[in-house]
Order: sequence, then C-alpha cells, then structure tokens
Amino acid sequence: MTGFDDTLLDDPVRLAEADTEARLRAAAMAGAQVRASAEIAREQDLARHLDVDRPRALVLAGRQGTGRAAMRVIASLLAPGCPVPVVVTDVVPNWVGALDVVYAFTADPGDDELAVSLDRAVRYGATVVLTAPPEGPVAAAVAGRGLLISPQLRGAIPESFPCALITGLLTVSGLNLLPVDVDLVADQLDAEAERNHLGHESFVNPAKSLALRWAERTPLLWGLDPVAAAVAGYGAHALAADAAVVADAAEYRHAVTRVALHRAVVNEHTGSSIFADPEEEAQDGVVPRIRLLLVAIRTDAAASVVRRSAHEVLPEAEVLDMADELGVAEPALAAVLALRMEMAALYLGLASGTVGGRYHSVQA
Repeated sequence: MTGFDDTLLDDPVRLAEADTEARLRAAAMAGAQVRASAEIAREQDLARHLDVDRPRALVLAGRQGTGRAAMRVIASLLAPGCPVPVVVTDVVPNWVGALDVVYAFTADPGDDELAVSLDRAVRYGATVVLTAPPEGPVAAAVAGRGLLISPQLRGAIPESFPCALITGLLTVSGLNLLPVDVDLVADQLDAEAERNHLGHESFVNPAKSLALRWAERTPLLWGLDPVAAAVAGYGAHALAADAAVVADAAEYRHAVTRVALHRAVVNEHTGSSIFADPEEEAQDGVVPRIRLLLVAIRTDAAASVVRRSAHEVLPEAEVLDMADELGVAEPALAAVLALRMEMAALYLGLASGTVGGRYHSVQA
C-alpha cells in the first residue's frame, strides 16, 4: 500500500488512469446486470420452474464473501414474517429433498463440494436455481435438472453482488414470499451509479464522501435494523477485499454488547473531556481511530425503537438512512446501499493503492 492520496478522488483523469481494471465501470453496471439477470430468468421461464407448492424450506447457499453476504441480505429481507423456514448455508444440506427450494451462488466454476451437494439436491427432487459461471462442475451439476442464470455482459463482473442478489430476489418473488420490482431496483442502481460517477467531486459524490470519512480509520458499520446490518456485512467484505481495511459490521443491538468498543464510540461522540485531542489520544492508544456509521433501511416499529435507543446514547452519530433518502421498497434500498459501499471501498482502494495502477506499479 502506498498511503492514502485524497487528491486522487477529485482528479477524474488520474482516477481513470489508476483504475486499470475498470473496476468502477464494472460496479456502475449493476443496473444492467440486474436487467440481464431478469431477462434470462424470463427466457428460461423461472416462474414456471418455481410453480410449486409452498416449500418445506428455502435454502440459500452462498460460498464465498459475496455470495454469503447476498444470502444474508435476502434472508433479512424475508424475516421476520416469512411463512417458510429460511436456511443460509455454504453448501446444500444432506436433508434437502423434493419439498425444498434451493438458491445457490458461486463465482468458482470448479467448486466440487458445492457441485456434489447440488447434484444430490436435484437427484432428490429439490427445485434448484443457480447463479454461477456457465461452464464447469457446478453448472454441470444442475444441467437439465435445475435452472442456471448466468448473465454475460462485456465489462461487467458476472459473479458480482448484484447478480447474486437479484436472482435470489427473483426466486423468492417467484415463490410469492417477497414482492420485488426488478425495474425499480435496476433504475435505482443506475441512479446511484450516476451519483457516484468518478467525474463528480467528493462533496456531491456519496461514495467518495464515504471513502474520505473511512480513510485511515476503522469503519464501524452498525445497522439499525437487520436488513441494514446484513448489507453492512457486504460493505465490510468490500472494504477488506478492495481497500485492505478491516471494518466491524453488526446490528446495533449486538454492537452494544461489545462493551469496550461501544464505550470508545460513546467517548468519541460525546467527548470525555472538552480539552481532549482525539488525534493525539488515538496516536497514544487511548482510543482507536474509528469512524461510526449507523445505517438504516427499515422503518417499522422495531427499527424505530432501536433508532431511538441509539440516538439517546449517540445523538451526534452519523446516520445513513436509505429509506429517508430514496423512499422506495426495501429490496431496492438494500441494493443501492450495497452499491454505495462497494464503490466507496473501490474509491478508497484506488486512493490507497490497493486497487489499480498505483499498487501494481509499486509491486513491480
């Protein structure tokens, strides 16, 4: 890592030159990936494939960071009123049979463990929907017996978070467990990508603004509701994957049980002394160099209780309220929040040298 260069973020020419793998462009294609997945689902008649009685269980199998995060977001969107048990897992369990529906995601076409579990699931009669590369043992495991949705868009990352999320949402929508407006999700992602365009200066670019606030800090991404916390988990994954930053992601009600960390956050936001210098204290090891972001998606009674509790303890804490900002349905809010965090992590990685040309030139 070469150190954080904040001037890079407001220099579109240098940003474009640094982004040698066109990662920002790929992230901005999230809306297009959603439309491509939906189109393939229509062509392959996903609705007919899911024309089953209410399943005994819905199994969400996500293998690596992106897939696992997407499955947790889907499960949180379904809870707490889902009439079907939802199981989030790495591979399809041995007990899955003809009464169950499986949605699986992997970016690894040669994942033998997942392939074996998918083969067993389809042999036992389970309804299987898969997002994975179109070739390899994983795709072959469901060929002719399950449904494979793998959009191929030039310049996009086929096995990305939007692909994992939207196919899962299409699956639960097809089972009448959660209504999803795919066009709305895609349109909102397009709008978010435009807001975060590299040509926009930091003060009007939400992703760049987040990157600046997270720079040289340990981000704490605490959700005021389960959906926001699940998306925050993906944000923590993106920060580690793209910016080499370790972040803490949790529901606020769980975060308060991390007593020392929560105390440090309270001290930082309330000020243990009016004469204290946070920078000096951080350098001396008195408090960690942390940056708290409270994230909200849901507006129900339970979320409101948690929010009031957090506000009483941390009245000056920054709150990113996606429902208040956009006013659309939860699936779209979750998708937009995930994209914002992903692009913030990319901007932070580009400015720190962990993504793109600056990093590779140093390694050479």
